[in-house]
Amino acid sequence: MLWTIIGLTAAMLTMFSFIPQIIKVVTTKSAKDVSLITLLQLSLGVSLWIIYGIHLKDFIIIIANGITLVTLVILISLHFIYGRKPQPTLI
Repeated sequence: MLWTIIGLTAAMLTMFSFIPQIIKVVTTKSAKDVSLITLLQLSLGVSLWIIYGIHLKDFIIIIANGITLVTLVILISLHFIYGRKPQPTLI
């Protein structure tokens, strides 16, 4: 029971860890400080965790990493929407 609670708590923290970053990007309309390489690397790692969870038939691993992947895809999309704004030129 204790390990299930620890696993669920870890899953909840991981699933929603990118929500503050998403909120910041949306409110500031800027993703210039967000590293695309990091987001892609994390997405690959989370995708592999999903595959591993499917192999183990462990729904906590599958669901937690699935939700994490969704938040990462949202953040990557926001990076492309807000991250490539042209810099103003100084005259």
